Amino acid sequence: MEGGAGGGANNPRTVEQVFKDFKGRRAGLVKALTADVKEFYRQCDPEKENLCLYGFPGGHWEVNLPAEEVPPELPEPALGINFARDGMDEKDWLSLVAVHSDAWILSVAFYFGARFGFDKADRKRLFGMINDLPTIFELVTGLAKKTVKEKGSANGSSKRKSGSKGRGYDSGNQAKAALAKDEDEDLEDEGEEDDEEHENTLCGACGENYSADEFWICCDICEKWFHGKCVKITPAKAEHIKQYKCPSCGNKRGRA
Repeated sequence: MEGGAGGGANNPRTVEQVFKDFKGRRAGLVKALTADVKEFYRQCDPEKENLCLYGFPGGHWEVNLPAEEVPPELPEPALGINFARDGMDEKDWLSLVAVHSDAWILSVAFYFGARFGFDKADRKRLFGMINDLPTIFELVTGLAKKTVKEKGSANGSSKRKSGSKGRGYDSGNQAKAALAKDEDEDLEDEGEEDDEEHENTLCGACGENYSADEFWICCDICEKWFHGKCVKITPAKAEHIKQYKCPSCGNKRGRA
């Protein structure tokens, strides 16, 4: 394990550095609970001792025993997440882990803030930056997507599954893969409007916002969008998929 909660020697000291640390840990936790959910589920064996889910600044995750040092270098995540795995509905269990993960990364961020003397303005700015991101719980349960849909409806527009410039991929409609450029100048205005509709779309794996220069794919089951790189799907591979299931939906069906 990487030093308990992943403190390490290079602790962040500025608001920007703490926020970067927060985003890295958050990305790792979101990945564990979405794209890597099958492996995460497997590692959380109820027969093992108290286990914790750690997210690290580099964007990866780990299930391991808690830190042995007392007090620990950094705040520790929820203990014993594995014990409830088989006693709850999987969706409810993942949601519970997500809530505890949100609480943990917030505590780590404000631990750094306290340790390095952030004043009121710094703390407010840090929280504002964090609060602009959807929580892990919102991403895991799909609440973040619902919020985006509601915003789209309020603006009188409905977000289509694939961008007019081919930047997204909806396997159900056999839309073209991303990174293709319009050759028809008449579509430019429509493309700009579509980009605005997509800009609040969040990747179901890493939680990052839509980017027009990256390939995205939509799950035909849960209708969440994902970076192709997060779910290991290339534009070429997507062309041959009739119905795409994200790792989470595919895993649920496999155990049904």
